[in-house]
Amino acid sequence: MSPAADAATRTARRSTRFVTWVRAWRAGLVPFDELADEIAADEEHLVADAPGTWTDVPLGQGLPIFAKLHPDEIRLVLPVPGDPRGLPGPGELTGAAMLAGEAVMTPGFGVVPEVRRHTSGSGVEFSTVLWRVHPAPEHRAVFQMGAAEAEAQLTAALGEATARLTKLDVAQWKPELAGALQALRRPESTETLPPGFDPRSRRLFARASVLDQVLALAGSNAPGGAVNGYEAQQRDEALRPLTAACRQALVAACNSPLQP
Repeated sequence: MSPAADAATRTARRSTRFVTWVRAWRAGLVPFDELADEIAADEEHLVADAPGTWTDVPLGQGLPIFAKLHPDEIRLVLPVPGDPRGLPGPGELTGAAMLAGEAVMTPGFGVVPEVRRHTSGSGVEFSTVLWRVHPAPEHRAVFQMGAAEAEAQLTAALGEATARLTKLDVAQWKPELAGALQALRRPESTETLPPGFDPRSRRLFARASVLDQVLALAGSNAPGGAVNGYEAQQRDEALRPLTAACRQALVAACNSPLQP
C-alpha cells in the first residue's frame, strides 16, 4: 500500500492520537490505563529504545517515559522537506522524523513511528507500529500559531484551492477531489480529541483530519486514471498552500493549551 493510500485509510495520523492522549494523561484528565488502547486503536504498537529497556516493549510499558513531563512539553511535529520546524538540527532523530512526516517531541527526546507491514499465512495484511525513542537533549519547542489563526489560514487556503481547482476543471478528471473539497466547507466528522481540548481545537482538528485524508488521496493517481503530467503538476501547485495550512492546523489543534 502506498503512503498516500495508507494515510487515507487511517482515521488520523498516528502521532496526533499519540500526542493528544499523552498530553491529556499528563494533565490528569484521562487515566493511564486507557492510554495504550486509545493510541493503538486496532493496531499493534511497540516502543523501541526506551530508557531502561533492552528490547522492544508493548506500548503501555513505554509510555511512562512521559510521566515527569508537563502537557505543554509534549508537542506534535509534522515536518516536510523544506519545513523541519519543531525538530532539532541534523541527526538521526530529524532524519527519521522527516522520513515519517511526523514525530512527538519533548525537551529531552523525540518519538517517531515506524510502520512495519506484515502478511499472515492466510494472506491477511496487517501493520505493526514501532515508536522509536531518540534522544534530544535540551530541545526547545519553536513558536507556533494558535488555533484561531490556524483556523483562519485553513479556511482561506481551502477557498483559494477550491477556486483554482474549479478553473482547472478538476471535476472532469478528478471528481472525487472536487466533491470532497466542496463538502469540507460543511464538514461532518467523527474525529475527536480526548478531554481537555476546547471547542475551537476540536473543530479545527476534525476539519483538518478529514482534509488530511482528502489531500492524501489527491496526491495519488489511480492506475489508468485520466490525469496527465501537466494536470498533476497544476493540481499539486493548487493544493500546496492548502497542504501546508492543513499541517499547521493539525499541529495547532493538537498542541493547544488544555483546560481542566
